[in-house]
Amino acid sequence: MKEQGLSHGGTSRVVLVVEDELIVRSLVALELRSAGWEVLETSTAEGAIEHLQLGHPVDVVVTDIRLAGRLSGWDVAEQFRAARVNLPIIYTSANSFDRSRRVEGSLFFDKPYSTVAIVEACEKLA
Repeated sequence: MKEQGLSHGGTSRVVLVVEDELIVRSLVALELRSAGWEVLETSTAEGAIEHLQLGHPVDVVVTDIRLAGRLSGWDVAEQFRAARVNLPIIYTSANSFDRSRRVEGSLFFDKPYSTVAIVEACEKLA
């Protein structure tokens, strides 16, 4: 699990980016950091759930639906929403999925998407 972030004192906003494609994850994280977000990164759903279990504060989750490993982005959202009911979730995918599993208050972006659009969505939802 890779964890990086910037310190913004008591006013930091934290986003967890769950994406198994390194280039995509890195570009999204770079854009978010440039916008002043503290970014936690992981390539797997299991890594995301580890952040949750360790009590890392998260204001928004950005997750790809199809991830390496046995769990999906849907599972990430369900776990985080069980811990914090109104946590904003941003789903991404390059594949067609039944979007009925989306949680209320979430957004969905088809790949390829603009990293700026992800930042704007985080700003809107946080």
